[in-house]
Amino acid sequence: MKPTTLSFIWLLIFLTLICTNILLFPLNTISADCSGSSSDGTKTLCDPLGNQNNTNNIQTLIGTIIKAVLGVVGSLALVMFIYGGLLWMTAAGNTERVEKGKKTIVWAVLGLVVIFTSYALVKFILLAIGVQDK
Repeated sequence: MKPTTLSFIWLLIFLTLICTNILLFPLNTISADCSGSSSDGTKTLCDPLGNQNNTNNIQTLIGTIIKAVLGVVGSLALVMFIYGGLLWMTAAGNTERVEKGKKTIVWAVLGLVVIFTSYALVKFILLAIGVQDK
């Protein structure tokens, strides 16, 4: 494969991951009253994350970060699965490329198994310590 084609493929994969994350995790909008003072004269600060229902605890933050990381890693495993399939399909009789494609697919499937298992384990632990799903 030519270096320019390979660079284009990596750029396309990177942009796909970025666009997927932007669509799946949109920015929160702030709808609170951010006037800066209340009726009794005290100063109030707005929450920059837009949390309106007291979800500012550390367990929720860690759970959100872990779910986002698992989502990105799952996307990478899917990309590797597709890459292995392309290697296998474009092998044109070359046994080394066929084997490389098969190994890539097998490791991508094992990676997905690990990702799903870790997601289930994280979800179980977060429910055990009292973090509620939204």
